[in-house]
Amino acid sequence: MFWGIPLELWPLFMLAIVFSLYAQFKVSSTFKKYARVPAASGRTGAQVARDLLDYYNLHDVPVEITGGHLTDHYDPRNKVLRLSPEVYHGNSLAALGVAAHETGHAVQHANVYLPLHLRNAIFPLANIGSNLALPIFFIGLLFGGNTFLMDLGILLFAGAVFFTILTLPVEFNASSRALAMLDSGGYLRRGEELNGAKKVLSAAAMTYLAATAMALLQLLRLLVLRGGRDE
Repeated sequence: MFWGIPLELWPLFMLAIVFSLYAQFKVSSTFKKYARVPAASGRTGAQVARDLLDYYNLHDVPVEITGGHLTDHYDPRNKVLRLSPEVYHGNSLAALGVAAHETGHAVQHANVYLPLHLRNAIFPLANIGSNLALPIFFIGLLFGGNTFLMDLGILLFAGAVFFTILTLPVEFNASSRALAMLDSGGYLRRGEELNGAKKVLSAAAMTYLAATAMALLQLLRLLVLRGGRDE
């Protein structure tokens, strides 16, 4: 046991950490690269998002600017699409790819895309689980191996892991929708422009894969520690 991680799991944890670091580097470097490549259409991320929302009759979904870098998101509770300054004002391949991706989430919401609605439904439980699961588990572990608390911690964390797994099809589907919308709407040319946007979205998808891998390994860690109490 080292740093609370069973020795037999260390190689997997190290691989997951390296993958996570690589994923963060990849999304940052890929976005920067294609943020410097303007789209021939000259449309900004905000304009593309507004056009696409209107095309899908989502006139009640506003497109707002939000602070920060890569903070773009669709808020399903308030039905608002928020774009970072470089995406909102930008006309690059990266900006249009990200704007269309977030629009894809709005379309998912409007079309009652099951994985998205299921993820939204379990968000409160998953949020509680991600914050309280580990403290509850290790309190049980440290204070006499209280199996009830350990099992409760595992159950709560499993809910958070399920939420992370559900994120994968939601994000992949939004990216697929984004590329199709950018192509059919003529916002990006087929070939280099669409490929550039695809690379940006693929790099972003790696971060979700890395988060899922880490969550699964953390759950496996808890199960191994819990199993040791039965020996």
